[in-house]
Amino acid sequence: MSRRFALLSVTALGLLAGCAQKPRTVAAVAPPVIMVPVPAPVMPKGASPTIVIPVALADGTYPTPNRNLTTSAKVWHLRAALNVAALACRGPQEVVIVAGYNALLSAQKPVLAKAEATYASEYKSGGGDWQDRYDDSMTRLYNFFSQSPARDDFCAAAQTVLAQSAGLTAEALPAFAAQNLPVLERPFTDFYRAVDAWRGRTVRPVQPQLIVSRQYASNMPVQTVTQARLQPISQPVPPAQPRLKLDPSVFQ
Repeated sequence: MSRRFALLSVTALGLLAGCAQKPRTVAAVAPPVIMVPVPAPVMPKGASPTIVIPVALADGTYPTPNRNLTTSAKVWHLRAALNVAALACRGPQEVVIVAGYNALLSAQKPVLAKAEATYASEYKSGGGDWQDRYDDSMTRLYNFFSQSPARDDFCAAAQTVLAQSAGLTAEALPAFAAQNLPVLERPFTDFYRAVDAWRGRTVRPVQPQLIVSRQYASNMPVQTVTQARLQPISQPVPPAQPRLKLDPSVFQ
């Protein structure tokens, strides 16, 4: 083989190698976010399209009569909640709840009397027509615990709390009230939260992930598109403040 032919062969091989297709990485463009409606949750049991509930606070909780209470107030509010349960709860648990409530009144009579007197004195120290303010507060409290949509769960909670109160010492009652008042309140705030979730109608998009597609340079790059995942968020319609009206079924 001549030296000239060998040089030509080497050159030709170099040109052929340069013409070979080399893979490269092509970044796909982010697909547009697709907004789709999210079906509303089922209306909670006991709710209605026009039901009025408290407006949630900035921290996601709800304003109730059981916020920012002193130790004596917590004891007296616990007694009020269980009183409503004894009056309103029906069915197989009625006898058990009434018996448990009466047992609590008997065992804790001195502590409850002191709690009521101390709680009333807190209003009295505010001056003015404190008795009206105190009576209005008690009306709101009984109205809160007598809300019928959450009654089944409330009665179940009351039965549990009363069962745990058996054998409770007088010294332990304040701590017991502080621990269990939220338990008796939770069925109602859970109902409020369910209503707000049912009223939610918006979606929050999640940014789709970029997909990198490896293609040959001689071909058109393929853009791999993934649909954004859509997560519902609750944006309740702020209702008006509730009107206080005692549920007559409590006394049936």
